[in-house]
Amino acid sequence: MSCPPYLHPIPASRRVHIDPHDSRFMQDPYAAYAFLQGTAPVFFWEEYGFWCLAGYDEVNRALRDKRFGRERPGGYMASVTADADRTHLADFDALEAGSMLELEPPVHTRLRTLVNRAFVSRQVERLRPRIEQLANQLIDRFEDEAEIDLLPAFATPLPSIVIAEMLGVSTDMAGQLVEWSNRMVAMYMHAPTRATELAANAAARDFASFIRGEVERRRNGMVDDLLGLLVAARDGGDRLSDAELVSSAVLLLNAGHEATVHQIGNAVRTILTEGGDPRRFFETPEATVATVEECLRIDPPLHMFTRYAYERVELTPEAIIEPGQQIGLLLGAANNDPAAFDAPRRFLPSRPDQKNVSFGAGIHFCIGAPLARLELQVALKVLFDRLPTLRLAYEPAYRDSYHFHGLERLKVEWWVPRYQPLNRSEEEAASD
Repeated sequence: MSCPPYLHPIPASRRVHIDPHDSRFMQDPYAAYAFLQGTAPVFFWEEYGFWCLAGYDEVNRALRDKRFGRERPGGYMASVTADADRTHLADFDALEAGSMLELEPPVHTRLRTLVNRAFVSRQVERLRPRIEQLANQLIDRFEDEAEIDLLPAFATPLPSIVIAEMLGVSTDMAGQLVEWSNRMVAMYMHAPTRATELAANAAARDFASFIRGEVERRRNGMVDDLLGLLVAARDGGDRLSDAELVSSAVLLLNAGHEATVHQIGNAVRTILTEGGDPRRFFETPEATVATVEECLRIDPPLHMFTRYAYERVELTPEAIIEPGQQIGLLLGAANNDPAAFDAPRRFLPSRPDQKNVSFGAGIHFCIGAPLARLELQVALKVLFDRLPTLRLAYEPAYRDSYHFHGLERLKVEWWVPRYQPLNRSEEEAASD
């Protein structure tokens, strides 16, 4: 694999310059991944300032390695305030500090146990009829248009409405929840601006206020929804504090749709790029599952997940990770490693080596993975069954949002039968 022009040749130190905002990298990060996997699967990414792992085996091991974890040494607040004034991020930091995504056992175990039963496969499977109904309702709204941006019309509302209904939040708020989420997750991108930080903090403040109002509505009685379950856990003793309750609810609403929106878009692009009748990928339940797994592998929505070292770790003789330092795990690269997958850039739903790490691994394996998989299986099958002539209106571009990997827009078009007026003799015969 030749070196992409935006990636400077790798010296013996394995230190690499890749501007994550370079449009060439944004549109095809896989070319860089392939070059790195052949030259330095463990490399120091100068723009981020930490070592990264690009090989499947390296990423998979690190996700399960207890020497690394999500929780910042010294605690979230001590870490983030050590080197900078973050008073303008007080509301954002308050939510992050209580998020199970940023914690390790025993607190992580306690929080995850509380919500896990709502997301296990047998519970999620009960949502299949509702997801199918919702997918059809969304398509009903635009089926006669012949052209649409599929992201706001289909990919965004479907998972956001589903997670809102699970928590018991009014679906009328789904659009607002998406807006708050988008502003908050912008903080996870490379080098956020001051304006981005202020917008994220305002979104966190308003989001938390909204959740507190929802909690108050449930104070006088048990409500049979996920948020009611969290309220009951708080009121039952010290198992869940107010801060943990709010952080958990916000995390579930954000994580419950953000990555799925991108994956629906990426999957539609992938399948339509293959050409032919898209329904051939969804002819049986088994084929549908395999197609979704291959979509998750070949073009996942999350390309980097970070970990902190809890002890000194030698990844390679050059890559010594000291306690407290971060590493980057490149999930998108791992999923396309030729050492782990035959012909990794070919879309092969029937491949026998399917083992993507799109949902992570270990104790932080995505709690919403069963729900995301079900939403993808149902949404994609319904979409292509209803609109088998669907095609890309033009080649879509990816957003400047590494490490999230999603499209800016997804304009698609399809053939719509139009009413053809009767000729004169047919009209006269009909009137008779």
